[in-house]
Amino acid sequence: MARVINTDSTGKRRNQNMRTAAEILRHLSKKQGIDDDVKDMLAALVFCFREIDEGIEQSTIAWEKRDYWMKAEDFRRRWYWVGLMEAEIKSILQKEEWHKLPELMVKLMPHLADIKVTKFTRKESDWNGSCAQLIDELPPSG
Repeated sequence: MARVINTDSTGKRRNQNMRTAAEILRHLSKKQGIDDDVKDMLAALVFCFREIDEGIEQSTIAWEKRDYWMKAEDFRRRWYWVGLMEAEIKSILQKEEWHKLPELMVKLMPHLADIKVTKFTRKESDWNGSCAQLIDELPPSG
């Protein structure tokens, strides 16, 4: 029987999402004001970080089944920031607290600094409509 190789692993998706986040951050840093494009990019970051966070949990569950408790905890600790950033960006979008955006970008920089973006490979269509999609899944406020 041949060995089954998963070409769509959580690690591969995590790397793709990190690359997308790094490119979005570069695009955001060039923006002068808040427009629909900025909102879509922020929402896309929420989706990227959500998928990374879900992948972290999948990886750690697999390690815990093999009794790699320390490895799983270290991995969770190393990626803990992803869930925090997802929640913070979502809050900024929901409450329209645009004054918090520069501070958020500064917090994100160290986490994405290792990703060298010499050429943009993600297209604007990758995040277009993300804000509307995110708003649709949020509970109504009031």
